[in-house]
Amino acid sequence: MTRQTTAPGLAEETADRLRARLTSGELRPGERLSEARLAGELDVSRNTLREVFRLLTREGLLTHLPNRGMSVAVPSMTTILDIYRIRRLIEIPALAQAWPRHAAAGRMADAVATAVAARDRNDWMAVGSANIAFHTAIVDLTDSPRLAGFFAQITAELRLAFGLMDAPELLHAPFIQANQQIVALLSQEQPQAASERLAAYLDQSERVVMSAFARIDRA
Repeated sequence: MTRQTTAPGLAEETADRLRARLTSGELRPGERLSEARLAGELDVSRNTLREVFRLLTREGLLTHLPNRGMSVAVPSMTTILDIYRIRRLIEIPALAQAWPRHAAAGRMADAVATAVAARDRNDWMAVGSANIAFHTAIVDLTDSPRLAGFFAQITAELRLAFGLMDAPELLHAPFIQANQQIVALLSQEQPQAASERLAAYLDQSERVVMSAFARIDRA
């Protein structure tokens, strides 16, 4: 008797699609996931979706609770600290060693313009997505598909951390200007100065997210 299996390519592709929903902020921390509804929306079998759930659970993006089923993971304080540690290890050297005329530098500038437009229409979820795109472009400066793939997982977890905030403008508004400054320094062929500005940016961002997390934890 032949045992039915899920094509690895389909499971990975579907995991990418669900991960994109997490990165965009469409799925929120703690949100319960309906297997039947998601299978229909993603147009995959339940067997495939269960494999996707296993993949994303290993990545720390989903969690399974007894008698509750699958839900979007809620980042812990330890997870948030680790995310920022990894970001420093990847993003700061990527920017310091960047070629200022790299195509990804143009994507950084585009992400800033998108964030400014979203801020002006008070769409803070879109600002958050543009911010993710900005930092993804920084990693793309390395021309490393492996780093880019790994960072995609990290940004999904990062967006979950952002989702814990009840006032996302407090996180994103100050960093639009910081992103503009980083783009300007890179365009002036000062990648080291741009990386130093990014280092200060990450320190400030971590403090804001951790403060928000502490308030939620106390509540």
